[in-house]
Amino acid sequence: MATATHVHLSTSDAGVFSHNPREDSAKRASELLQRDMKEHHIFFNKQRFHTHHLLTLFSLGASPDEIQDAYDRGHSYQRKPYPVDDKVVHAIIEKSKFKEYLGKEEHYANFLAFFQQEISTKGVEETLREHVFAEDEHADDLLGRLFSGLIHPIIQLGFGIEFNQPAIIAQGLAEAAVHEGWVRPFLQGAEDAAGGIGSKPGKTITELLHEMSKDEEILSSVRYSDNSQIRDGIFKRAPEKMKYYAKQYTVSAETLNEQLIEMVNALVYCAAASQHPPNVVKFEFILIHAVNCSIFFSAILERPWISTRAKVRLLEWKGRMDLLLYASRHCPPLNLDEITSYPITKTWDEIFHAGNTHRGDDGHVVKLIRAIAHGEEITEPLEKQGKGKDLKIHGDAWLKAANMAIDSTVTSSPRWIFGNGFEEPWADIPKRAQL
Repeated sequence: MATATHVHLSTSDAGVFSHNPREDSAKRASELLQRDMKEHHIFFNKQRFHTHHLLTLFSLGASPDEIQDAYDRGHSYQRKPYPVDDKVVHAIIEKSKFKEYLGKEEHYANFLAFFQQEISTKGVEETLREHVFAEDEHADDLLGRLFSGLIHPIIQLGFGIEFNQPAIIAQGLAEAAVHEGWVRPFLQGAEDAAGGIGSKPGKTITELLHEMSKDEEILSSVRYSDNSQIRDGIFKRAPEKMKYYAKQYTVSAETLNEQLIEMVNALVYCAAASQHPPNVVKFEFILIHAVNCSIFFSAILERPWISTRAKVRLLEWKGRMDLLLYASRHCPPLNLDEITSYPITKTWDEIFHAGNTHRGDDGHVVKLIRAIAHGEEITEPLEKQGKGKDLKIHGDAWLKAANMAIDSTVTSSPRWIFGNGFEEPWADIPKRAQL
């Protein structure tokens, strides 16, 4: 049984998208995730990088040996955790003391112990309501931190929600607690500028991406030389213009599912269509995180114990964060033909196998192809209803995007590009073969 301190996976609960998951792999992944929780810090280096993809491999039908191999590759560079300090755990129970330890990675183990205790005592629903959804200063602070660190905390939390694993939910909350809170003012400010949480649907992500790509103020606000294109670029040089675009993405309770589908569609379009011919296809590392995180919102929308208002707010904050990430990449031009003209050389079965056996993958490839496959699955019913004509990705374009993702990460180095709206990083990317 899955608890706040124990991971237990099963093929009967293999996430919102799965492909032939195996019980022996569920057992192996559970054992390794349990070991990871005990032996590793949530960050694997001082730059606060992260790793978490065994759940993805399990859901895509990886064998126990393939899951073990992926774990062993990652284990070699993981950090040991700081010891739990019971005095600190006790101190942060009082919310007046909680803030004293926020943003400090040495307290990850203490926050993990705290949230495990909270979930064991109150349950997942009440713990998330109190610490994330309550809309008070305490909850809003932690909610903002979930979107920090290249949205890894909400990815970790999303894994826990999707696979119904309280222990991984506790990890996601603890991870958020030790991240910085610098992105919250932007998200909170956009929400305030939009008039609060939820209203009639505003512009789509796709529309806003196209508008931003033509805005000289946004484009000039980021420089390749910036240490952080968000903090040193957009937030210093064009904060009000960024808020202007972000506030236009609003979500209605009546159209949650349709707006989720549009968000997923727009992000796959953005990640796959932002190429730079004649250079070979490369996916941008920051943009793929927006795609990889999108799959968890299907699970969030399915959970009856999350209020509709909380779902609306989460989707609004996610969409606004996606727009910010795109702007930080210097708004790369989007060319749909890069996707629709791409040759299909692998079936979905072959793509999943290639991902599961990808010895150079640290988890980003398999998460990307699973998120793309999930996008196809949730879009198909809408298309059968004659809706979704404004969506960019249709039919076999999903499979083409997945082929792009696999081909671009196994055939040439580097696997990813950083800042694909700038010219500089493309200088090191090989050219396409002449036909």
